[in-house]
Amino acid sequence: MTAITSPTTTSGTLPGTAAHEAASSPDRTPTARHYLMCPPTYFDVVYEINPWMDLGVPVDGARAVRQWERLKAAYEAHGHRVEVIDPVPGLPDMVYAANGGVVAGGRSLAARFTYPERQPEGAAYEAWFAAAGALGVASLGQATEQNEGEGDLLLAGDVMLAGTGFRTSRAAHAEVADLLGVEVLTLELVDPRYYHLDTALAVLDTGTTPATIAYLPEAFSPASQAVLAERYPDAILATPEDAAVLGLNVVSDGRHVFLTDRATGLHDQLRRRGFDPVGVDLSELLKGGGSVKCCTLELRPAATTTTQEAHA
Repeated sequence: MTAITSPTTTSGTLPGTAAHEAASSPDRTPTARHYLMCPPTYFDVVYEINPWMDLGVPVDGARAVRQWERLKAAYEAHGHRVEVIDPVPGLPDMVYAANGGVVAGGRSLAARFTYPERQPEGAAYEAWFAAAGALGVASLGQATEQNEGEGDLLLAGDVMLAGTGFRTSRAAHAEVADLLGVEVLTLELVDPRYYHLDTALAVLDTGTTPATIAYLPEAFSPASQAVLAERYPDAILATPEDAAVLGLNVVSDGRHVFLTDRATGLHDQLRRRGFDPVGVDLSELLKGGGSVKCCTLELRPAATTTTQEAHA
């Protein structure tokens, strides 16, 4: 059964940071993950569609490739499997694979992008999903509604946290709930710097009930802040300083959290909560408005598939 939960005016108090830090640090268990990435072969800033992009700031393409390769190597060194989609000339933002779609329960839904500059990426990712049957991925085609994949759709256990306000539409949330068979919790973004949910909120551990998340309260409407506080009272609250370097744009295997090396305050908070932060320099890709999570789409298997535990 699926349900859409929209932001409400439910009363609630944001949890205090001190209480979070005083919480006991549980033993976190990593699980092996399966990711899709796209090399930044054609990455550049040739248009401006988000506040991070600046045509006056040059991109070092070779450095971007080296940084991306180090992120991929970090995943593999921690026991994770990485698939690579071929980049397409003329699509400089295709490196941000998380936006290409969403995969849950072995079923994939390719994105339908907002801006014309990125719209061809949806077809490219749909074609990859359609050919990925051997990897346990069944393609549901391309979304009908405006939908920017895991940029705005983050699976937190059995709940899909879904962002709206800038890119992904509310109608897309209903489509995802219907096609993927998940409960969808709608969250409204209000700060244009955090135009995708994955820039304002991170899912850290789905082995807890509820899932362990981190987020920047100020990036959300007051109603959505209240919903998050009620559902996730033990969430890590990021500082504006860490969010401003896309510190919340993370990938976590339940223990190891891959994130920018610049979010030093968040690194400290993660350690206090039993996580092992893995700092990665993606400063070139930040120029396009993305970091670790933006470069990574998770290929989640069908529920009948057993996920093996990764090494500590």
